[in-house]
Amino acid sequence: MTFMANEDKLRDYLKLVTTDLRQTRRRLQDVEARQQEPIAIVSMSCRFPGNAHTPEDFWELLTAGVDTVSELPADRGWDLEGLYHPDPEHQGTSYTRSGSFLYDAAEFDPAFFGISPREATMMDPQQRLLLETSWEALERAGIEPGTLRGEKAGVFVGSSDQGYGAAAARARDRVEGHMLTGGSGAVLSGRIAYTLGFEGPAVTVDTMCSSSLVALRRSTRTVRAMA
Repeated sequence: MTFMANEDKLRDYLKLVTTDLRQTRRRLQDVEARQQEPIAIVSMSCRFPGNAHTPEDFWELLTAGVDTVSELPADRGWDLEGLYHPDPEHQGTSYTRSGSFLYDAAEFDPAFFGISPREATMMDPQQRLLLETSWEALERAGIEPGTLRGEKAGVFVGSSDQGYGAAAARARDRVEGHMLTGGSGAVLSGRIAYTLGFEGPAVTVDTMCSSSLVALRRSTRTVRAMA
């Protein structure tokens, strides 16, 4: 009788362990499936030379083979005559009078984002462009930007230091108080998160030419981890 009772207990225990293993296996399969689930990109926005202000504009520019190279812009405060020098080895000058530029980059509306004109002057242009395109990307997705304030929305930015802060500080006065936040690449993601009220991760990635790819990879891994 004792042997039979022990055998029944062992059988019940094995059934319990088998059930636990099946449940564990099912949970692992669910986790692995989430890790392989495709990430959907539901909205895009952009700024490119050639007046490409939307992804549709950019696609038309590419399919038409438009040449976006033109004269240096005259609204950047540059000494265009003194900037040019035919010798490529000449320090502090450019041996070309043309290039591809965002000609409306100076038309940023700081008041729309609650930023003072003086602070906007010291802000790296990347910050201004990212604020505009982030707002537009949300609108193109059918999302009212204000509705995400306080949500765990994240910002992942791939960027590279452009040296704007040092140049702006030399060119203008009374902007010292905005030099740190205006010229630091690390602030790019934080600027967006702060302005839009996001409370999720805010990460700026600088791996030079691969910055955008690495930022996209980091963002997709975060989305899957939070799923």
